Amino acid sequence: MASSFEKYQKRRLISSYFSVVISISLVLFLLGLLGLLVLNTKKVADHFKEKIALTVYLKDTAKEVEITELKQSLALAEYTKTATFVSKEQAAEEHAATIGENFMDFLGYNPLQNSIDVYMLADYVSPTKLEEITAEIMTKDFVDEVVYDKPLIALLNDNVKKVSLWVLIISGMFLFIAVLLINSSIRLSVYAKRFTIKTMQMVGATKSFIRRPFIWKSVRLGMVGAFLALIGMGIVLYYLNLSFPELQLLEDKILLVALFVGVFLIGVFISWLSTFFATQRFLNLRTDELYY
Repeated sequence: MASSFEKYQKRRLISSYFSVVISISLVLFLLGLLGLLVLNTKKVADHFKEKIALTVYLKDTAKEVEITELKQSLALAEYTKTATFVSKEQAAEEHAATIGENFMDFLGYNPLQNSIDVYMLADYVSPTKLEEITAEIMTKDFVDEVVYDKPLIALLNDNVKKVSLWVLIISGMFLFIAVLLINSSIRLSVYAKRFTIKTMQMVGATKSFIRRPFIWKSVRLGMVGAFLALIGMGIVLYYLNLSFPELQLLEDKILLVALFVGVFLIGVFISWLSTFFATQRFLNLRTDELYY
């Protein structure tokens, strides 16, 4: 009978430890994914910003040496990522391919202009800075017009600000929820041993002596849960990098290492803190209060 009860207790204990590890790993995994989102929000926004072109249309009277000089100066400018010259003939071919017919057969001439497509660095893709750059380029006599998608840029900048704000708010809320969930799981596992805690206290064991094995056990469980969460994060990050190589998610290795270490330390710290307060609570209870 006693042997059967001991086996039941062991199974119950293992089940309790298993639930704690799973709870910690799932919560930390989701917290880590949110961390990846926070780290890459700006990178994703910058990726889309750098896809927007500022097009400089040139007059037909522009000389080849002037065009070459302008292209080189734009390519070397601090705000430029790439600058590409597009001849009117090349533009006509691309337009014909887009609409599916050669419009010059109807018009008898090519109405398009030579142009330079300038793709900006993300930090310069804002209405104010683009207005300044446009004004600077327009000082050239042979430049006819500078065009970019103003509504799209304004909308993109507004949405980036809103998304960044909400990501920070959600991150804070999720961190709070993570602490509560891990704390609840560990408190339940300690609750199952509340009578053992009180028995040790009654025979003269100090509070620190009683707490120590519980804390070390929870810290080890927290480390296991954090390790499983990091494996899941690594797998997700690997497949995201394969699916979206242009985002270069693995480029900033220092930030990624800091995130992984941070998630691991959060798991260990919350486990330690939750166990400390859970054991402290039962140590301070009277014997008759253990039954409630």
